[in-house]
Amino acid sequence: MNAMHRLRTEVFHASQQEMARIAGVNQSTISKWESGAQIPLSTALGKIRDYAKRRYPKWQDSWLFEGP
Repeated sequence: MNAMHRLRTEVFHASQQEMARIAGVNQSTISKWESGAQIPLSTALGKIRDYAKRRYPKWQDSWLFEGP
């Protein structure tokens, strides 16, 4: 399980479709991130970070890369 999958399931408790909406990408892109076939662009990571900082006061940017 990679960091993006853990972030989606353990922190956001979101489906791939919900995570795609947060990141501004489509569901297949989330699947590719989680399988390691693609890495997220900085724009998508920025959207995820902005969402997380609004929702989770204890957010740590390292979770984007290392998982929670």
